[in-house]
Amino acid sequence: MTSSTDTALAQWALDREIVLSRVISAPRDVVFSAWADAEHLPNWFGPAGFEIETKEIDIRVGGLWRFDMIAPDGQRYPSRIQFRRIEPPTLIEFDHGADSTDDPGRFRTTITFDEQSDGKTVITLRQLHPTKAQRDAGIGFGAVEYGYQTLEKLARYVESLRA
Repeated sequence: MTSSTDTALAQWALDREIVLSRVISAPRDVVFSAWADAEHLPNWFGPAGFEIETKEIDIRVGGLWRFDMIAPDGQRYPSRIQFRRIEPPTLIEFDHGADSTDDPGRFRTTITFDEQSDGKTVITLRQLHPTKAQRDAGIGFGAVEYGYQTLEKLARYVESLRA
């Protein structure tokens, strides 16, 4: 059965999109591995000050990562990511939302990893929300700021792996 969220996420629309990008001082395969390896992903994911408590993690097409994001004030955000596409080392696509089977607020994220000739990687995250109103609410909630905090944590984590 196809939900209205599934239908909305099947067609990309710029007015429902949030785009974040960052250059990371590490080779693409290292940055990709930080996203695609269950040993790495929970160690850096989430905004500044948030912790991750993994319930299950299976990073493969169709696999789930169920986890709680725990805010600095102790508030828990039960979350679920379902992996849709994984094309090493250039692309990961997943749906992200609350930890429920059919969360109407879940959004699709496509991450691309572009290698630069100087050994750095340009990572670009494109979030597609089911409606413009949900996208706007996400921006109002802090999705852009939290997304850049998450990319900062990724950059620091990858740099620590290389040290």
